[in-house]
Amino acid sequence: MNKILALLVMFVVTVTACGQDKKLDQLLSEVDKAIEQSPQYVAAYEERIAEARKRLAAASDDSLRFAACYELYDLYKPFVNDSSIYFIKQCITQARKNGKRSDEMRCRALLAWRCSSTGMYEEALNILDSISTDGLDKAALGEYAHAYNNVYNEMAYYTKMPDMKKTYAQKADYYQNMMYETLPADDPRIMLRREMTLLDAGRTTESMRVNDEWLKMVEPGTHPYAMVALYRYLEFMARKDEQQMMYWMVESVLADIRNGVMDQGSLWELANQLIARGDVEHANEYISYTSNCAIRFGSRQRNWQIAPLMTRIAHDYKEKIDHRTKQLWVLLGILSLLSLMLLGLLLFLHRRNKQLAEARNGLRDANSQLSASNAQLSTLNTQLSALNTQLSSLNSQLSEANHIKEEYIGRFLSLCSQYIDKLDNYRKMVNRKMKNKELDELFRITKSTELKEKEIEELYQNFDSVFLHLFPNFVTDFNALLHPDMQVHPKDENKLTTDIRIFALIRLGIDDSSKIAEFLHYSVNTIYNYRARIKNGAVGNREAFEREVKELGSVK
Repeated sequence: MNKILALLVMFVVTVTACGQDKKLDQLLSEVDKAIEQSPQYVAAYEERIAEARKRLAAASDDSLRFAACYELYDLYKPFVNDSSIYFIKQCITQARKNGKRSDEMRCRALLAWRCSSTGMYEEALNILDSISTDGLDKAALGEYAHAYNNVYNEMAYYTKMPDMKKTYAQKADYYQNMMYETLPADDPRIMLRREMTLLDAGRTTESMRVNDEWLKMVEPGTHPYAMVALYRYLEFMARKDEQQMMYWMVESVLADIRNGVMDQGSLWELANQLIARGDVEHANEYISYTSNCAIRFGSRQRNWQIAPLMTRIAHDYKEKIDHRTKQLWVLLGILSLLSLMLLGLLLFLHRRNKQLAEARNGLRDANSQLSASNAQLSTLNTQLSALNTQLSSLNSQLSEANHIKEEYIGRFLSLCSQYIDKLDNYRKMVNRKMKNKELDELFRITKSTELKEKEIEELYQNFDSVFLHLFPNFVTDFNALLHPDMQVHPKDENKLTTDIRIFALIRLGIDDSSKIAEFLHYSVNTIYNYRARIKNGAVGNREAFEREVKELGSVK
């Protein structure tokens, strides 16, 4: 029982794993298709930028110019970092010109954020240190706190010095608290910090609840949706749910590609996951694509992240090449061995041809002796004719045996197919009940012998059906060998009794009592008793009864 359960569990695990691999292949196929169509997505995004540039050129006053520059900053933010920095600087100049100090400082904070997100930490800190927070509105203070929080989080993540990591983390926490005080609770930056704080603390149920709220706030397929999907990937990674984890990672990747995003963090992480799974080909394709995107975007930080991954891919490729080289050497060795064997075979055939030539000479000498032997053969022909008569009888018996074999093999194959279907249905029933935790019902079913008895009865029915099809007059001929009081008459003309079934097996050539007992599920003694009782009722010689049974009827 335990072994069966273990096998079922292994089967379910294998099927599940195969299903997961197939789903991942489908997801990667979507990514491949999106990368192939990437030029169209990028062209569409550039079209949006061109329209925004037209609006900037047509701006008639300073406030419109500020709005147009800010729109271009926002559009370039995931596309080309240098252009994004350029337009946020234009926003700073325009806000200073308009006398809007809070807007100017907010844009300075955004500029610092752009610097820190691309690895320019010193520049970011210099910009932020130059900002005076006196008299700033909450939007500017929130952006200021967010920029400081980002730069210190980045520095804490990348530093290799534990004491500095602790210092940076404390400063990041300080500015995170300032963000909570100044930014609205439904601001995406607040949602992100809340979620990551809970996730880092291992409070995954609460962090997922925050992500669920955040997911409702974004439109599917947009760049903000890609961000939420990326953090949802981290949620399922913490839960070790690989299927959901890879689904949301691919959702993030597809949203980024279809929106023409050049800062491809999601695709970089997907390549990282694929390398861990041994899919070097896909990983290389994706990292090459994201590397080209990073070059266009102009991010030092992303290039730092990509470089170790490309090194790892190169190492994996080298290992594959080394492995294939070893395989080629092995194949070369096998080919050399086969060549030596072929050479040996040719030498052997040459020697054999010489022997055959010598044999031909011997045959010529033997022909003269054969002439003398022909006289003896004529006498043997007479004997052979008698043997031919016996062979004819044996051939008819063989033909009958072949027909019986064909009938029973056909039925046996049909039964095998039926038993496979039954076994599969039984497996599905067991799997369903295990899934529904109906273990008591499963125990009751497997404990009962009803299934075995039913299958044995079906086996006997199949045997009887085929046998009566082959020997339709067997019962009548069999009873003719017995005294009237010992004759056996089945109640059902399509079903044999145990007595007749025993002698039906003997008619088929199975006369070993142990084999008959094994087939009919009786003891050997019981089979002996049945045979003895029937033979005692024979009309003729008791000892010749079974031989006469074997000669009954002919195959129809």
